[in-house]
Amino acid sequence: MNRAFFPVVKSLLVAVLALSSVAYAADEPKAAPAKADPAKGEALYTNGDAARNITACVSCHGAAGASTITSNPKLGGQHAAYIHKQLTNFQGADRNNPIMSPLAKLLTDDEMKNIAAYLDAQPAKPGAAKDKDTVELGKKIYRAGIAEKSVPACAGCHSPNGAGIPNQFPRIGGQHQDYTVTELTNFRSGVRKNGPMMATISKRMSDDEIKAVADYIAGLK
Repeated sequence: MNRAFFPVVKSLLVAVLALSSVAYAADEPKAAPAKADPAKGEALYTNGDAARNITACVSCHGAAGASTITSNPKLGGQHAAYIHKQLTNFQGADRNNPIMSPLAKLLTDDEMKNIAAYLDAQPAKPGAAKDKDTVELGKKIYRAGIAEKSVPACAGCHSPNGAGIPNQFPRIGGQHQDYTVTELTNFRSGVRKNGPMMATISKRMSDDEIKAVADYIAGLK
């Protein structure tokens, strides 16, 4: 046999072995993603991380997510998938916020999932409607929408009691009036870009309608 043939055979064998290794690796089962750790989420939520300039979430959103500052949302009982999505959106351009965006960018994906899991397990803090003059209008919008403006009933997505639907729509029942008004207004103006459906709906609503439904939502339990 021609000696020049041996290097060719050797090269072919190396190539076959390399391809076999790649195929074997592709067949190997992928490691399951790490499960969210609510205990780690609680520690970061409550204490922050001074070494990385991460402020404790509790300072703005209250113990167990029960915010007492009306411009900051209540987070206790909020669906984990929704919280994780919002934190992820704060890292990009879809939901730019001067306070939350810089903080979210310091968090890893696992840390966001841990915080979300912790808050999901906390009780939702109830609220109350305050404006008796608009409660009927808010109730009508929430339950039946505004037919002449093609505004659908909020209850269709967020459920009759405002509990939302896990992995689809957030809990809004009991939320601060001021916060809900701000977010609906931000959707309407385009400041908040991470909810195309809400942007379309809010553009059809007046200031008074937004305020009325926000006040009604605050009293849902």
